[in-house]
Amino acid sequence: MSESSKKPVAFQSSRKYSILEILQFIVVVSLILYFGKTLFIPLSFSLLIGFILYPVCKWMETKGIKKGIAIFISILGVTLLAGSIIYLLFIQFSEFLHEWESLRVKLNQSIHQLSVFIVERFNISLEKQTEFINNTVNDSGSLAFSMLRNTAYSLSTSLFFLIMIPVFSALILFHRQLLSNALYELFPPERKNTIHEILIETIHEYYNFIKGMLIVYLIVGLLNSIGLWIIGVPNPFLFGFIASILTFIPYVGIMISSLLPIAVSWITYNSIWYPLAVIAVFSIVQALEAYIVFPFAVGSRLKINTLIIIIVVIVGGIIWGAAGMILFIPFISIIKLIADRTPSLKTLSVLLGNGDQKQTS
Repeated sequence: MSESSKKPVAFQSSRKYSILEILQFIVVVSLILYFGKTLFIPLSFSLLIGFILYPVCKWMETKGIKKGIAIFISILGVTLLAGSIIYLLFIQFSEFLHEWESLRVKLNQSIHQLSVFIVERFNISLEKQTEFINNTVNDSGSLAFSMLRNTAYSLSTSLFFLIMIPVFSALILFHRQLLSNALYELFPPERKNTIHEILIETIHEYYNFIKGMLIVYLIVGLLNSIGLWIIGVPNPFLFGFIASILTFIPYVGIMISSLLPIAVSWITYNSIWYPLAVIAVFSIVQALEAYIVFPFAVGSRLKINTLIIIIVVIVGGIIWGAAGMILFIPFISIIKLIADRTPSLKTLSVLLGNGDQKQTS
């Protein structure tokens, strides 16, 4: 049988689900995901890594490499890649610290110039300005403590994720046959082929997701570089692509990667407008990446329409934060695969699709 003649097997279910039942299901699942995010976030990343590394492990096993060794090599490769990104982040931060003394002098000069401007323009004395700053600092003490506590919690959670994700990924790859058999047992025997087909296509969907993400990083790197080149920042392509790569680390990556071009532009041109222009470039590119580039590049490869991608990104951010904005995209692709094969979910399949499905009479 040729590949073009194959047709997806559908779940034979004649039951129709009401809108109320679907909403109740969505609410229950959302609550479970929200309160169980400490477990589900690293587990979801591990599934993502497992699906991506499965073809690599399978290929090495066909070459005679034992399963455990193949898994170890694959996980080690991913770990080294993640470590390289973290190392790049620390290099950026250390280079910024080397420029700190020059920045501190310029910062003091700028603050002094601003104070003189306020005195001349608004007739507010230096004593009143100093008093206002001191009161603000005193009042913000509790806020600073709260931010410090939240930062410590975030760091501890991230450390937990970094430890557990490789462990979960290795165990999922090692016990993949056991997990597949357990999944098959949840459904009647006649649906085994359909479940197997969905698993295979899920692996391909995750592969397409990663290809889409690589395109996103390439486009974002080019946009960053062009923006920095226009405003005259030295080495714009270096800074632009470093910032693009570090966006893999949500929020923190883009902030750290922007410090060095901000410092270089300030030192080079001795003007506050150039650092502000750098911030504007990164802010505009981040907005384009979140709401245009990412939905278009990733959504088109997953065959999901852009509107649903944007909604899913926002919902993922609400439930799981930055991790949800990444993970909920492949989740929705799996839901679409199931909906495509379930007659009672035909409406959901059409809603998630990008309009390329052939209409049947």
